[in-house]
Amino acid sequence: MTQPVQKIKELDGKQLYYSFLAGAQRIFEHQKLLNKINVFPVADADTGTNLASTMRSIMDAIIPTENLKQTAVALADAALIGARGNSGIIFAQFLYGFSNEINPNEALTVQSFAESVKKAVNYAYDAIANPIEGTILTVIKDWADYIYLLKDTFDDFTKLLVAAYGKALESLAATTGKLEVLARAHVVDAGAKGFVFWLEGFMDFFTMGAEKALRKAEPEVNLVTETIEMPHDVINFRFCTEALLSGNQLDQHKIRNFIQHCGDSLVVAGSPQKIRVHIHTDFPAEVFSQLQQFGNITYQKVDDMVMQNEIQFNRKYDVALVTDSSCDLPKDLIDQYQIHVVPLSVHFGETYFLDRLTINPPQFYAMQEKSEVNASSAQPASKEFQNKFEYLATNYNSIIGIHLSQALSGTWSSSEKGSKEVVSRTGKQIDVVNSKTLTAGLGLIVLRAARALEAGASHAELVGKMEEWKEKSMVRVSVTTLKYIVRSGRVSPFKGFVAKTLDLKPVIAIDQEGKALLFSKSFSAKGSMKKVMHSVAKAIHGKKVWEYAITHANNQPAANWYAMEMEKLTGKKPVFIEHASPALAANIGPGIACISLMMD
Repeated sequence: MTQPVQKIKELDGKQLYYSFLAGAQRIFEHQKLLNKINVFPVADADTGTNLASTMRSIMDAIIPTENLKQTAVALADAALIGARGNSGIIFAQFLYGFSNEINPNEALTVQSFAESVKKAVNYAYDAIANPIEGTILTVIKDWADYIYLLKDTFDDFTKLLVAAYGKALESLAATTGKLEVLARAHVVDAGAKGFVFWLEGFMDFFTMGAEKALRKAEPEVNLVTETIEMPHDVINFRFCTEALLSGNQLDQHKIRNFIQHCGDSLVVAGSPQKIRVHIHTDFPAEVFSQLQQFGNITYQKVDDMVMQNEIQFNRKYDVALVTDSSCDLPKDLIDQYQIHVVPLSVHFGETYFLDRLTINPPQFYAMQEKSEVNASSAQPASKEFQNKFEYLATNYNSIIGIHLSQALSGTWSSSEKGSKEVVSRTGKQIDVVNSKTLTAGLGLIVLRAARALEAGASHAELVGKMEEWKEKSMVRVSVTTLKYIVRSGRVSPFKGFVAKTLDLKPVIAIDQEGKALLFSKSFSAKGSMKKVMHSVAKAIHGKKVWEYAITHANNQPAANWYAMEMEKLTGKKPVFIEHASPALAANIGPGIACISLMMD
């Protein structure tokens, strides 16, 4: 049985940490609602997911101590590193200001707490290029001002927080009238509501005790029935772009002034050693190019807000299809079928990019030619898949992920790990499929699944069909050099040495286990391509081709030749011709050309 809550005159580090966690728990419980009412600054329906992700990063990163200052600093640092979205970064900056203003040599009393939160508000406002009232900023300010007003009335945190919570509710209700977009949608600001949910848990820790306040939420089943009509014209810039910079003497204001021309909703938060940047832009690659001048970019995120808006207000299917950027599907097909893509990363030494988001194929080829450092690639972290699945779980009944061959990359494993976390919290069905292929071979499986969804296929039918489609798939790659493949470990150094010595032009195939094998070789690029066509003609003889696609790494002439020959052979044009993903090109090298096909 919970013991009666005692009067609390001073806070220590553990009390601060666990009261913070109680606040985080309320956000987890109401994540779906926060996504649903998210219409400002853009109706991209991810405020709940972003705040929940911010909170989980904090919970995963620190261990509380009795020392109040150390715990507060650790909370703020973890929040800054893990913050996502406009509201998440503003909240992280507020925490940074709070931790910075705490006197390490004094106990945290009601009076010193009030002083710290009031000063922390200035940090939050200072981080924003164009502060807008009627948002999370306003509610934080009104709550902090009221705390400060009451600091000489109470000497007990419990009574103080109960009184101030009422003021936060009042301020939240007023947000609807302060912004036209909120008034039209008949909602309060989602970030502000998230902060109030957090305050509720924070207060409950003191009024109810730790046991009840830290109760574990069940998988979210509450139905949000409001219909919120939001036109697309409110999305001025397509991509929500975020970065974390590390360095020495980072200048928050200089960074903000330098990139503010790139878009809107600019937030630059953090310390001289660590800066978090959030901006809405149409040109993420330009933003990251500018930011590289200031420090080392240790984290990048780019979300497509037009796609998020479509999911929220014009979702086509009940099942979400998730893949990775190695699928090489063109953007128009991704948009048409609302396919969700998690990018791999491309690395040049310590500098890295998000595949097809902050580096496109032509940029990659130019860098690969000039760079003294060999390019490499890496799979997305499981946390990235976790965030993607968490968001999609608030909008879809179930999710299917299908990824680059497990034998060639850890991408499938990262996705599988991330999915399990979300399944345990949401109860949603998520299946993660190993495609056992790559490039357009993967893209064709995803495309066929999308068309099947459009025709009314169920989740179970799709998962079952994918096994059949994998068996019907074929990939052949003509390669100008084995140097890059040997370096990536996908072909033995001895075979690479022989091929280099004889100047051989190999053909790579993907076998039924999803492994790359040296299928054939020739003494010329044209000879290699003819062998590809011979193997394809032999494989499809007497069969019907469902679709085929051509991909290449800076070798348009070869791609065009393959398309011409395939049209003669099949009587149909390729469903698409596309540059290979930079993440793949980093391991296979420039000049490759590839035919991917699937039988009917």
